[in-house]
Amino acid sequence: MSNDLNDNIYLHALDSANSGIIITDNLLPDNPIIYCNKAFEKITGYSHNEIIGHNCRFLQAQDRMQEEREFIKNAVKNGEQCRVEIRNYRKNGTLFWNELIISPVIKSDGTVTHFIGVQNDITDRKKSENELREEKASVDKKILERTKELQDNEAFLSSIIQTVRESLLVLDADYKVLSANTHFLNSFKVTQEDTVGRILFELGNHQWDIEALKVLLTKILPTNNPVIDFEVEHDFPYIGKKIMLVNAYRIEFEGQYKDRILIAIEDITDKKEIDRRKDDFLSIASHELKTPLTTIKGLVQLLQRMKPENSSEKFTATLDKASVHVDRLNNLISELLDTSKIQSGNIEIHKEPFDIDKALRDTVDSLTVATPEYEIILKSDTNASILGDELQISQVINNLISNAIKYSPDSKKIEVHGNRVGNFVKVSVTDYGMGISAQDQTKIFERFFRARDIQKKFPGMGIGLYICHEIIASHDGTLWVESEIGSGSTFNFTLPIINS
Repeated sequence: MSNDLNDNIYLHALDSANSGIIITDNLLPDNPIIYCNKAFEKITGYSHNEIIGHNCRFLQAQDRMQEEREFIKNAVKNGEQCRVEIRNYRKNGTLFWNELIISPVIKSDGTVTHFIGVQNDITDRKKSENELREEKASVDKKILERTKELQDNEAFLSSIIQTVRESLLVLDADYKVLSANTHFLNSFKVTQEDTVGRILFELGNHQWDIEALKVLLTKILPTNNPVIDFEVEHDFPYIGKKIMLVNAYRIEFEGQYKDRILIAIEDITDKKEIDRRKDDFLSIASHELKTPLTTIKGLVQLLQRMKPENSSEKFTATLDKASVHVDRLNNLISELLDTSKIQSGNIEIHKEPFDIDKALRDTVDSLTVATPEYEIILKSDTNASILGDELQISQVINNLISNAIKYSPDSKKIEVHGNRVGNFVKVSVTDYGMGISAQDQTKIFERFFRARDIQKKFPGMGIGLYICHEIIASHDGTLWVESEIGSGSTFNFTLPIINS
């Protein structure tokens, strides 16, 4: 009882700290994060579920050429303390300077079991240091130059606004329209005289008095966070129902100019309708194909059972090939049906406690029998129970391992690891194949996306990873990839453990 009380006190103290604090497990592969305090979540913008299981290098995003990364790597390798100032990136992509101090936790036998990392956001200090290093002209001259520059920028911005084929508005800090481009005026059937100089929410007899838009501009934007791809649906009196994708940025000017709000509005009504029709087509086509395919599969199986005793080897091989291709087509149609259900929100999840280690073993055993030429190495001893749909999680595991086999034809080894990381299970599937470019990694979980190199060499429709991503998300986990071109890929996902 005393130890539990002490642990709670220590955890409470860590969560009360202003500095971001993480603990990594050096005894697990890739030294994953197993604990983070509230300050670390606040500084990075990531939630607890998105942090646990990652190596802390994910905060450097694609900025991988920093020499400080090598200092950290050597310190971890040698079990030493290290202090660096390094560029990190928040979840929304913004840069912040991080003062990072890592310290090893060493057992009496010299084994480094954990690392404790303490980080502080020193962006403001870096900015001040940089400003002090710069030589400045006189304050009056600088203000005059800055004012002229802003005047030029304002004129340049106005020219851009008028030529862009997207509805653009410029508002002042009080939401009064300073400028509206021609595309906006034509799209929403309004005139320049009825728009410029008016409060946005009063335009067109209050047809822009949209609650979602008000929340966006009056509550979200003032926090200095840009609003990106905010979807707004509204029924306008003159042009009917529209679905708009809104992006908004608050720009702070100096001198005689005050804040400006730049709003870009994209009409995606037609695109949404096309997507809906496409989803309806996929759903209908998949269902319609499923019935005759089931009949064909039954007939092929019947022919295999009824084949003559003296049938030729070619006859038997042809039937077997037909059966294999029917199974492939059946799997493809099943994936299309899953995609359709996910898009419509009708996918069924039956959550019950199950043993994740057993699910991994069963899936690996099945794939080992199906692909004996590959060596699938499984290391998982989490003894953890997961509350979820075991069939769907097994589908994810099967898909990731099958992809690892498919996209590494020149390497015959696949590694599968299951580990506890904090109150999560982390499953990793590693191959030593062709790898995935950084650009493709950002899109690889999108529906129907396939990298160009993969399109040329391997068949497929690009929906397997999309389905995996949605299944893991529906189980309160995260799925991500780490890869380098020519060095293989590791797909990781986390799932929360049932509290025992």
